[in-house]
Amino acid sequence: MRTSKKRNGFRRKRYLLPLIIIGLLVLGRILLPYFLKRSVNKTLNNIPGYEGHVEDIDVALWRGAYVIEGLILRKEAADNQPPLLDFPETDISIDWRSLLNGKIVSEIEMHSPGFNYIFEVQKQETTGREPDAGDWTDALKKLVPISINHLNVHNGEANFAQLSSNPEITIFLQQINLQATNLGNVVNEKETLPSNLRATAISFGGGEVLLEGNLNVLKEIPDVDLEFSLKQADVTALNDLANRYAGVDFEKGIFELYSEVAIADAYLKGYIKPMFINTRLLGKEEDGGFFNKIWEGFVGIFKFILKNQGTDTLATRVPLEGDLNQVKTGILTTIINIFENAWINAFSGSVDENINFEDAARNKE
Repeated sequence: MRTSKKRNGFRRKRYLLPLIIIGLLVLGRILLPYFLKRSVNKTLNNIPGYEGHVEDIDVALWRGAYVIEGLILRKEAADNQPPLLDFPETDISIDWRSLLNGKIVSEIEMHSPGFNYIFEVQKQETTGREPDAGDWTDALKKLVPISINHLNVHNGEANFAQLSSNPEITIFLQQINLQATNLGNVVNEKETLPSNLRATAISFGGGEVLLEGNLNVLKEIPDVDLEFSLKQADVTALNDLANRYAGVDFEKGIFELYSEVAIADAYLKGYIKPMFINTRLLGKEEDGGFFNKIWEGFVGIFKFILKNQGTDTLATRVPLEGDLNQVKTGILTTIINIFENAWINAFSGSVDENINFEDAARNKE
């Protein structure tokens, strides 16, 4: 009898221990989102000059992932303005493909993220230490416990506004789709620029935006070799900006912008090339004043003299070169390029493809 009772007791203990472990795992799974949400909210609210929160966090243990829902970050006392960051859904998971290469890194999928930079809000004074962009970017990095290897952005949006300007100035990018691969340098470890970046978007005036190139983000100041293009934007979308700084409006035309930038060991070399194609200034019906009429006429004559008459294009190429802490723009070279475009040859409507990583590295030496 005693032997039988002992045998039954051992059997009960044998089944009881797994049940306890399963129960603890289930309890941990239930409580984990709560503790994660609490930790994330604490991180966001510890950013100097900012306040933030998340609505919910879902955990998917089977794929080693968690989803942050409704992340909001805004400047203090800016409740009536759009938040700086508005991330409806961010999926952070283990990059299982990289495990085959012996590295534990993460993959991030962002759905419809929003970035709203309002100059007046970001410049307003706050209590305590004056914040900077490094504060909230460092905080976001803490939300990802392991290094990021892949980043995908779907249908993002970025807005830049100056509300106190007359007229109000707003520049935006919509339908941002971005893919960055091998950020953790899991593969191609011998490559100087092992990571790849490609992004597309729709700009103000319906322009088509493309950013692509290679980089190395593992350095404190990343090495990059990037190309940027903005094509076929309706120039009238720039009227607020043109009216604010030049006192003129466009009736019609196309605005395009091209750029190449290379950075090697914190030394930058590149250019920015804006182009105004087939543009026509708008004559104002209302009386803008005698001096305003003179100014508009002067701008029209200036545009006629400096544009390339064969292609009806006004363009220049603004060079950028130097240490990242003191990037300088060659004003004289810019002026020469204006006249070169006007009288010698028109700039091509594309990326020049004559700036690369070796240019920055060579000039650094």
